[in-house]
Amino acid sequence: MTKQKKVVHLTTVHHPFDTRIYHKECLSLDKAGYNVSLIVSLENKSTGDEVVTEDGIRLIATKKRKNRIVRMLLSTWQTYRLAKKEQADYYHFHDPELLWVGWLLKKKNNIVIYDVHEDYYTGILQKGYLKQPIRKAIAKLYNKIEGFFIKKMDLALAEKYYQERYPQGKQILNYPILNEDLISADRNQQKISNALIYTGNVTEVRGSDLHATLPRLPSKLEVFFYGKCDAKIAERMNALAGNANHRLHFTGIDHFVERVDIDKAYIEKNWLAGLAIFPPTEHYKRKELTKFFEYMTAGIPIICSNFPVWQKFIDRYQCGITVNPADSNSWEEAIHELKTNPEKRNQMIENGRKAILNELNWQVEEEKLIAWYKQIAQ
Repeated sequence: MTKQKKVVHLTTVHHPFDTRIYHKECLSLDKAGYNVSLIVSLENKSTGDEVVTEDGIRLIATKKRKNRIVRMLLSTWQTYRLAKKEQADYYHFHDPELLWVGWLLKKKNNIVIYDVHEDYYTGILQKGYLKQPIRKAIAKLYNKIEGFFIKKMDLALAEKYYQERYPQGKQILNYPILNEDLISADRNQQKISNALIYTGNVTEVRGSDLHATLPRLPSKLEVFFYGKCDAKIAERMNALAGNANHRLHFTGIDHFVERVDIDKAYIEKNWLAGLAIFPPTEHYKRKELTKFFEYMTAGIPIICSNFPVWQKFIDRYQCGITVNPADSNSWEEAIHELKTNPEKRNQMIENGRKAILNELNWQVEEEKLIAWYKQIAQ
């Protein structure tokens, strides 16, 4: 009998049940017959404690730390020690602060994978609180450090355009898991709600200030946010909404929102649309958002910024409307179109779901992931 290959995923930043790490990659690899563990920060656990989830995935704890500097120093070191002890066939890590850990773990008889979730180089260049020369210097330094550490690693890319920076990487895209409850939700039998939904982390670069002003439009919409939101950001959004702030609703202030709760939210209303009106930033202007695929799965038309990449996506799949993020009149026009043209809105829903079922789903990416794991082991 062939010995079961041992896979250890590592993260010091992400939630234990992060959708990409746990629900997609760990569970897919487990289903394919790998022995899968995840080293991750756990609440109320000491370093080295172990928990086995209902899905049979072994979680190995590092102590949860709120201070970023302490985490980057102590948690990464503890992650390294725990990972080394595992003597795994594959180490698959998800945070740039673990680059040196992956480098130390790499041996001739194992495989180390760096899973690139974000465009960190561009992200550094966008740190508005730093002066531009400092940003450029830090980004250049990061580029050199990353380039040194990843020479002998395999790279998994969560986004298409990352291939430009990492031509040697393998695209394992962040498409949604096919969820029968979401796919089968019958939008034709539900009254269209005068409400918009936003899912995912709520931050300024993800449009928090723009979304906060939506209730002030003539449509008098309710806007619901499901995702982690810093209390200070929620306070600022309520201030921006002014007298209409009673139409802003938050689930996730200062806490992570579980996948199951987001999926329930998608089904509980026949949302007029799903939101992604982001301000222009170099990173998001080029990125196909995970929430696009989730909205499409759930039968929710998209209203998003008219960045060229996003415009191309909407044009290709005919699943929503793009708007000028700097012009709230265009937002109101999009809302009016969805309200007054139900046939067109229903066609967007049908188009989106068809694309998800045929092309944009995790099952396709799961097959790529498993085939790639086998290929790089040869």
